[in-house]
Amino acid sequence: MNLKIQQFVIIVTLLIFSSCKEPSTILSKINAKQVPIDSTFIEVDSIEKFVAPYRNRVNQVLDSALAYAPAVLTKEDGKYNTSAGNLMADIVLKEANPIYKSRTGKDIDFVLLNHGGIRSAISKGNVSARTAYEVMPFENSVVVVELSGKSVLKMVEFLIHSNRAHPIAGMQIVINKKDELQSIKIQGKVFDEKRNYYVATSNYLVTGGDNMGFFKNMIDATDTDYLIRNAMIDHFKKADTIHAEVDNRFYKIN
Repeated sequence: MNLKIQQFVIIVTLLIFSSCKEPSTILSKINAKQVPIDSTFIEVDSIEKFVAPYRNRVNQVLDSALAYAPAVLTKEDGKYNTSAGNLMADIVLKEANPIYKSRTGKDIDFVLLNHGGIRSAISKGNVSARTAYEVMPFENSVVVVELSGKSVLKMVEFLIHSNRAHPIAGMQIVINKKDELQSIKIQGKVFDEKRNYYVATSNYLVTGGDNMGFFKNMIDATDTDYLIRNAMIDHFKKADTIHAEVDNRFYKIN
């Protein structure tokens, strides 16, 4: 009799504990609604008053004149190189090289960026931090890649046949009337296929962006953690007047 009572107590206890458990919840449906933010959207005065001082300060910093451009710089004013592209590539070479050399003891040989990465022209007049954000809105950093001479040749062939003025600096490419490679110079010296070169580019291109697959054969890569946009801003602060033009860093013999 006592055994039956014990069994009864155990069963009742288990039933009580099981009834106290919270029922499991299973997500069965998600409802979503798109809320457009357009001209019909009404500002909330309290939020606007809170944000206004911060917005005004940001605009003040972004719009403060850092340098002056005496002429418009654009990526559309040349077939093989452009004023805006030359400016950006030259800036990366000048501003990133000290950072790279301090870390590795080596110099950057040349720079390669992409034509599509330039998102705006630089207008004649004051140049500000906002200008840099308009030209380079992406969070692309400067990466220095070690390439073999053979990979550099593949890169040059890509540039010749790309039909786009991808920005370069520290390098000169000359082609003949048949669009065949005539000569390459890097840092003013004749190209040597047997040596390796250090090319500064963007982290986007290193991963094969803009069909630049030759970077997959890189020997080594060093990310400087230096945004191209920040390099532009740093240069603007030092430059006073911004000069850039279409030149002979990449040209075709007539």
